[in-house]
Amino acid sequence: MTAAFTFPGQGSQAVGMGKALAEAFPAAKAVFDEVDSALNEKLTGIIWDGPAETLQLTENAQPALMAVSLATMRVLQTEAGISLARDAAFVAGHSLGEYSALAAAGSLSVTDAARLLRTRGLAMQKAVPVGVGAMAALLGLDYETAVAVAEEAAQGEVCHAANDNGGGQVVVSGNKAAVERALEIAKTKGAKRAMLLPVSAPFHCSLMQPAADVMAEALAKVTINKPVVPLVSNVLAAPIGDPDEIRRRLVEQVTGTVRWRECVSYMAGQGVTRFLEVGSGKVLSGLVKRIAEGAVGVAIGGPNDIAAAKDALAAARSA
Repeated sequence: MTAAFTFPGQGSQAVGMGKALAEAFPAAKAVFDEVDSALNEKLTGIIWDGPAETLQLTENAQPALMAVSLATMRVLQTEAGISLARDAAFVAGHSLGEYSALAAAGSLSVTDAARLLRTRGLAMQKAVPVGVGAMAALLGLDYETAVAVAEEAAQGEVCHAANDNGGGQVVVSGNKAAVERALEIAKTKGAKRAMLLPVSAPFHCSLMQPAADVMAEALAKVTINKPVVPLVSNVLAAPIGDPDEIRRRLVEQVTGTVRWRECVSYMAGQGVTRFLEVGSGKVLSGLVKRIAEGAVGVAIGGPNDIAAAKDALAAARSA
């Protein structure tokens, strides 16, 4: 099979996401109801009506994005007859998107994924006091140069390459002063742009260790099944399927680099030509074209996208 299903991470959220799907398809509405029930609150009210500042809170954005991805996946299954076991070579997700990918592949229940992401969001927010950490995007540098910039900027503090997104886009994370130094150093190394990101905590660096400890405890309490197709892990950029390893890698992911460029390159190297982005936004679809020459990214997030998913899979089957 030459198709992979990918699932977006934080930053892809938007007020109103998934609403049209829920109104058009009972299967999608059922997923949103399940997430509301799991969290014992009306998260769908925040997803569909906002305000944006409340949706953007890490504790809300993470389960919300998963809910939209899983609602979309459920519609693909019920309306388009799509089966991951038959139609996908791999699943992968960007940061929190790994939980969406695992739930889509039957490794986690929707209820457990929602509760884990609420826990994860709260833990990541609490790990570092507001104002102590920061994240910045370095555009126009390759990964190795960005790593060197982060190392030079650290000066005894934390500054780490958090996301290798591909297409010359690397995000660094750590202590605010160190990240600000990285902005200036990056400009001297040829970065086209270097800018602080509007995030509430420094994700995917060692400052997140308290959150990793919380997730180790939370993940130990849930059932993780073998996914119906392999997950290409953020921290390994390689496929995994063993439940114990999945649990371990999800803990490592809290402090580790999201190796998205390498994840996409690996899948492309295994013959994947169609990457179906399931859920809100088109970030991952845009990155695919910049990472894997000739690969096609297809974003599926609304009722009008279901036919495009069918077409993409038909093309993958005939490739």
